[in-house]
Amino acid sequence: MRNKGLVITLTLIVSALCVYFLYFTFVSRRVQDDAVAYATRNGVVDQTKRQHYLDSVWRAPVTKVLWSDYTYRDVRASELGLGLDLKGGMHVTLEVSPVEIVRAMANNSKDPKFNQALAKAQEMQKQNPSTAFTTLFAQAWRDVAPGDKLARIFANTTNRNRGIDANSPDDKVLREINAEVEEAITRAFTILRTRVDKFGVNQPNIQRVKGTGRIQVELPGVDNPDRIRKLLQGQAKLEFWEVWNLGEIGPFLQQANELIVAADKAKTTPAAATAATATSDSSATAAATDTTSLAGQLANRSKAKDAAKDTSAAAQQQNLGLFRYLIPVDQNTLIAKLSDTARVNAMLARPEVKATLPPNLTFMWHFKPDTRDKTEYLTLYPIRKARDQQAPLGGEVVSDARQDYDQGGQPEVSMQMNPTGAKKWQKLTGANAGRQVAIVLDDLVQSAPRVSGEIAGGNSSISGSFDIEEAQDLATKLKSGKLPAPTRIVEEAVVGPSLGQEAINQGLYSSLAGLAVIMVFMAVYYGRAGLVADAALLFNMFLILGVLAQFSTALTLPGIAGMVLVIGTSVDANVLIFERIREELNHGLGLKDAINKGYARAFSAIFDSNVMTLIIAIILGFFGTGPVQNFAITLGIGVFTSFLSAVFVSRLIIEWLTKGKEKSAISFSTVVSRNLFQNVNFDIVGKRKIAYALTSTIIVVGFVLMYVQGGPNLGVDFRGGRAYVVDFAQEMSASDVREHLHGVFQNAGTEVKTYGSPDRLRITTGYLANDESVEADRQVRAALDKGLQQYAAQKPVVQSTSKVGATIADDIKKTSVLSLGLTLLAIFVYVLFRFEKWQYSMAAVVALIHDALFVIASYPIARALGLNLEMDQVFVAAVLTVIGYSMNDTVVIYDRIREYLRENPNLTFAQVVNPALNSTFSRTMITATTVLLVVGVLFIFGGETLRSFSFAMIVGMIIGTYSSLFIAAPLILDTTGGKEKGNQPSSPTDAAAPKLNTAANA
Repeated sequence: MRNKGLVITLTLIVSALCVYFLYFTFVSRRVQDDAVAYATRNGVVDQTKRQHYLDSVWRAPVTKVLWSDYTYRDVRASELGLGLDLKGGMHVTLEVSPVEIVRAMANNSKDPKFNQALAKAQEMQKQNPSTAFTTLFAQAWRDVAPGDKLARIFANTTNRNRGIDANSPDDKVLREINAEVEEAITRAFTILRTRVDKFGVNQPNIQRVKGTGRIQVELPGVDNPDRIRKLLQGQAKLEFWEVWNLGEIGPFLQQANELIVAADKAKTTPAAATAATATSDSSATAAATDTTSLAGQLANRSKAKDAAKDTSAAAQQQNLGLFRYLIPVDQNTLIAKLSDTARVNAMLARPEVKATLPPNLTFMWHFKPDTRDKTEYLTLYPIRKARDQQAPLGGEVVSDARQDYDQGGQPEVSMQMNPTGAKKWQKLTGANAGRQVAIVLDDLVQSAPRVSGEIAGGNSSISGSFDIEEAQDLATKLKSGKLPAPTRIVEEAVVGPSLGQEAINQGLYSSLAGLAVIMVFMAVYYGRAGLVADAALLFNMFLILGVLAQFSTALTLPGIAGMVLVIGTSVDANVLIFERIREELNHGLGLKDAINKGYARAFSAIFDSNVMTLIIAIILGFFGTGPVQNFAITLGIGVFTSFLSAVFVSRLIIEWLTKGKEKSAISFSTVVSRNLFQNVNFDIVGKRKIAYALTSTIIVVGFVLMYVQGGPNLGVDFRGGRAYVVDFAQEMSASDVREHLHGVFQNAGTEVKTYGSPDRLRITTGYLANDESVEADRQVRAALDKGLQQYAAQKPVVQSTSKVGATIADDIKKTSVLSLGLTLLAIFVYVLFRFEKWQYSMAAVVALIHDALFVIASYPIARALGLNLEMDQVFVAAVLTVIGYSMNDTVVIYDRIREYLRENPNLTFAQVVNPALNSTFSRTMITATTVLLVVGVLFIFGGETLRSFSFAMIVGMIIGTYSSLFIAAPLILDTTGGKEKGNQPSSPTDAAAPKLNTAANA
C-alpha cells in the first residue's frame, strides 16, 4: 500500500483526538453517577440533593489531562451529549413576525392604505405561508395603492440613515425593509441565545434555520414547557435606572433585618415574640433617626475580618436574618453568595419587609457572578423607581452600540442615542453626577457605571470588568434591547424523561444487536478476513462517536439509526474488497497479489458509492431540520470514517497478518461460503420486461389504495397539527379513544393509534392547526384533558407533545420535494461525469424514481394490511437513504460493466451486461443481506419512533437491490440498443480480458 506511513499517522492522530474527547464523556458519566450515589437513600434518589452535588462541582476540577485541570463545566462542554428524544426536554422553532418590523419602519403610520395593505398581506400569508411577507406586502401595496410610492410611508427620520427619502423607488425601499427584517432576526437570535444561556440548561442548542426567519431552540432536560414558552416569546426589556446609595437605604435595610430576625425567633420561641417585636420597633425608630450611624454599621460590618469572633450584641444581631446572607462590601456594594440569592429574594419578598421598604425601592441582581476566595458572589443593586414605576430611559433610544477599548486598552462599550434619548440621557446623567446608573436587560443589571458628570450629545461609554466577548455581547444587547418583533412558536416538541429513557434503551439494544448480527455474519461468511472486517467495524463505531463528541453534536435516536445504517453499509466496502480478492484467488493469483489487486479493483466502486452517500448526507443536512439533520450529520461522518476504516485500516491489518507469508495466513471464505454464488449464470436481462411490469403493477396498486384511503397518511410534520403520546395504566382501544376525542376536538381530523405498547397511544389532531398561538396550545390541551377525563381510572399521563404549524408544515413539504429533486440531479451529474454517457445517468435516475415510488406505494399497501405507518420527515430521510443505497449498488454494477467493456473492446454492451450482473451477484446479495439484518433489528428493537423509518428501509433495501439488477442496467441496454462496444484498454494491465460467458444475453 502506497503512503502507508501517512495513513498510519492520520489514523493515530484521529484516534488520539477521539480518545481525548470521549474521555470527557466518561468523566461526565462518572460525576453524574457520583451525584446519584450521593443523593440516594433507601433506593430513592433525591433530585434536589443530586442537583446540589452537581452545582457544587460545576466550577471545581474533576479531572486532569496532561497539565491542565478541567472543571465539570469544561467536561460537560466537551462530552458527547444526548438529544431530546434520548434525554427528554423541549424543542421549539420560533418565527420572528415581520409585520411589526414593517410597522415600526413606517413609524406606526396611520395611513389607511398602508394599514389596508398590511392586513391584506397577512391574509395572503395564510394562503402562501412559505412566501416572504415583504414580497406579499409589496404585492398588496400595489393592489391597494396603484401608482403610489412606498417612499411616502417610509421616508421618515427612522429610515434616514438607510438612505430612504421621498424620491426613493419602491425597489430601494423594499431592499431596505428586507435588510431590516434580516437584521431584526439576527438581533432576535442574539437575545434568545442570551436568554437560553441564562436559563442554565446543560448543552442547549440554538441555531437559525437557513433561508428562513426561524430560530430553533433545543433544551434537553427541561420539565416546565410553559416557563420556556414565556422565556422565549416574552420581549426583552432594556432599561436605564437610577441606583440608591447604601447610606440612603441603610436604615430601611436595618429595620427590615430586625423584622426578619424577630419573625424567625418568634417561630422557634413563641414566648419571645412580643419582646422581639418591641425590640424591633425601638430599633426601627432609632434607625429612622440616625441614617449615618446605621450606614456606618453596615460599612463597619463589611470591614470586619472575622465577624464570627465579634461577640457584641450588635454583631450577633447583624449576623442573623437578612445580613446573614447579604453582605455589605463597602458603602456602595451589597453582595451575596450565588447559592444564597434565593434566600435573599425570599426575605425581601416578605409582606412585612416590603411594607418597611420605600415604595420606590426595588432590587436587581447583576447578571454575572464574581469569584472571591473561590466562592461565587452576585452583586445586588438597590434600584430607585419613579412614581409611575417606569424607567427614566428605555432601550428604544439606543440607535447604535459597539465594542471598543478605553485609553488603558481595556474593552468597553460605546453607545449612541437618538435625539430624544440624548436629551433624556443628558438630564438623567446630570441629575446623578457622582452616582451609579444601572443598565438593565430582562431585570438583570448588565453594568452600573458611576456617572462623572452630565453627558450631552447622546454619546457615552460603559466600562467595567468586561472581556472582549462580554463587551461585544453587551453592545449587541444595547443595540437590540427588547425583541424587535414578536415571536411565535411554529413547531414544538416536548419529550418526557421516562420516554427518553425508553428511547435510550431501544437505541442501545438496536445498535448492539445490529452490530452483533453483522459481526457474526462476517465471521461466518469470510472466516479470519471477516474478523478483520469486524475489527475495522468496531474501529469505525469508535471514530463516529469520537467525531460526534469533537463537534459537540448530541446523539439522537435518528442519529443512532444513521449509525446503525453506517454499520450495515460500511460492511459493503469490505464485502466488495473480499469478493474481489476471492475472484483473483480463483483466477490463480497468489495471496499477496490477490490482496493488492482486490483492493485496487474495488477502490473505484467504493469511492463512487461513498460519494453518492455523501451527496445524500449533504442535501439532508442542508435542507433537513431536527431529527433529519442529526441523521444526516451521523451519516456524513460515517462516510469518512467508513472509508478510512474499511479501505485503509483493514488493509493495514491484513498486510500485517500476511507479512512474510504466502499461504494459510488469512482466509476469505469458510465451509459455509466457499461454493456459494459460484458459477452464477442467470439471464437477468432477459427477464427485464417481466420485471418492469411486476413492479409497475405494485406501484399502481399502492397509489390506487392511497386514493381510496383518502390520500397519504401524512404525519404532523407534513400536515400541521398537534400530537400527544399518552400512557395509560392498562391496555386501551385506540378506536374507542378516538371516538370520544372526536367531539372535543370539534370533529377536526383526529387519529389515535397504539404507539409501541398496548397501554400507550399517540393522539394526533388537526384541531386549531392553523392557530399557532400559545392560547391555542392551551385550548387544544384542555380539550384533550377533557376527552381523557372519562379514562381517569386508567391514569392517563401525557409523556410527550409536539406541534407543527401550517407554515412550517408547508415548508417541510417543499424542502422534502426539493431535496429529493436535488439528490436526483446531483446523482445524474455525478454518474454522467464518472461514466461519460447520459444513458447511464438516465437509467440510474429512472431506477431511483422507481425505488422512491415503490417505497411510497408500500405504505398504503401496509395500511390495508393493518400496519398503520405515517410519512414524516424521518420517512423522507429513509427514502433518500434508500436512493443512496440503491445508487451504491448500481454504481458497483456500472463499474463492472465499464471494466468488462475496457478489457473486452470487441464485445458489445449487450454481451457484457449479463456477465457483469452475474459477477457482482454475490456482492449484491451479501450486502443486501447485511443491511437487511441491520434494519430488521432496527424494526424490531428500534421502537415506535423509528418504526416508519425502518419499514421504509426494509422495503427500500429489497427494491433497491431489485432495481439495480432488473431496472438500471437493462434500461441502458434498451436506450443504446446494446450495440455499443468497449473502449481500448486504458493500461497494459487491463489488456488481459476475463473469460466471459455471453450465452445468456438479450
